[in-house]
Amino acid sequence: MATTNLSYYDKASIPNAKKFRFGIVVSEWNPEITENLFLGAEEALLEHGTLKENIIRWNVPGSFELIYGCKKMIETQKLDAIIAIGNVIQGETKHFDFVCEGVTQGIKDLNIQYDVPIIFCVLTDNNKQQSLDRSGGKHGNKGIESAVAAIKMAALREF
Repeated sequence: MATTNLSYYDKASIPNAKKFRFGIVVSEWNPEITENLFLGAEEALLEHGTLKENIIRWNVPGSFELIYGCKKMIETQKLDAIIAIGNVIQGETKHFDFVCEGVTQGIKDLNIQYDVPIIFCVLTDNNKQQSLDRSGGKHGNKGIESAVAAIKMAALREF
């Protein structure tokens, strides 16, 4: 369980992202969570030099659809990294387990199949408050952390 602000990092250690193009695929499910994650990611990318026109956003209905959205984005856009943003909250059925497992494995498979890093920014929490805490609340914004990872991975591709 997170007990600190997830958004804390050494800003001076992050490469300048001016030359990079980023895709962000955002789930429309739980928009009060996913929109905050998107805003955190976008703000961090811009803060580190990414040009606004080099951030491409696509929406998909839910977290399970992030896999196809990311795949199509890789196949149709010239990008240096993609951030997959979603939110799955535990319910009373096993649906949570199946969606979480499927999305995790799907994003992993795309990372193996393609030469474009996809950053996993899918909150998988036990309740809505935990998701709020991690999307701009007391534990920071996982979208910021994901943007930092995307910049670092985009820079890694240059080797």
